[in-house]
Amino acid sequence: MSQGSLHSASKAQMEEIARGLRESGVRFFWAARAEALELQEKCGEMGIVVPWCDQLRVLCHSCIGGFWSHCGWNSTSEAVFAGLPMLTFPIYWDQVPNSKMIVEDWKIGWKVKKGMGEEEILVTREEVKGIVKRFMDLESEEGKDIRRQAREIRDICRQAVRKGGSSYSNIEAFISDLSSYEKHC
Repeated sequence: MSQGSLHSASKAQMEEIARGLRESGVRFFWAARAEALELQEKCGEMGIVVPWCDQLRVLCHSCIGGFWSHCGWNSTSEAVFAGLPMLTFPIYWDQVPNSKMIVEDWKIGWKVKKGMGEEEILVTREEVKGIVKRFMDLESEEGKDIRRQAREIRDICRQAVRKGGSSYSNIEAFISDLSSYEKHC
C-alpha cells in the first residue's frame, strides 16, 4: 500500500484506513513516509509499515497479491509492470484520470475513494475492511478475473518495452531524431 510521497489523505481518513486494514485480517505492507511509526502502532501485527521501500521490487515479489495506490503515474506503471490489481485512492492531479483508467478502461482495479475535494466522503474502517477482504479473496471469481486481467495488461506492457516493442521502438526513434537534430545545429 502507498498513498504517495507528497500529499496524503486526511488524518481521519488515514486512521480509518489503518484500522480497516488491521480488522480485515489481511496481511499488508505499507510505505507511509513520515507517518510510518504512528501508523504501525494503529495497524498492529497484521502489517508492516515503513517510511520508504524500493516499490517496484516489492510489487514484483510473488507474495504481493494487490496494491492499494494513490494512482500517481510511477505507482500505476509499476503496478501494471508487476501485473497487480489495484485498489485506487486518488488524491489529486493525474491520479484521478489514472484511477479511472485502472478501474474503467483496463478493469484491473476497484475505486475505494468516494468523492473529491469539497465532496470527499470519509471511507469508514468497515468499508475498508470489507473491500480489502473482498479484493484479496483469491478464490472468488471476481478475484480471479481481476488478476487474470492484470496479468494480461502486464504482458502487453512488457512486450511494449522489449526490443522491437512499441515503446522500445518509439524511444529509439526519439533518440534518433534528437541525434539528427544535434547534427544540424
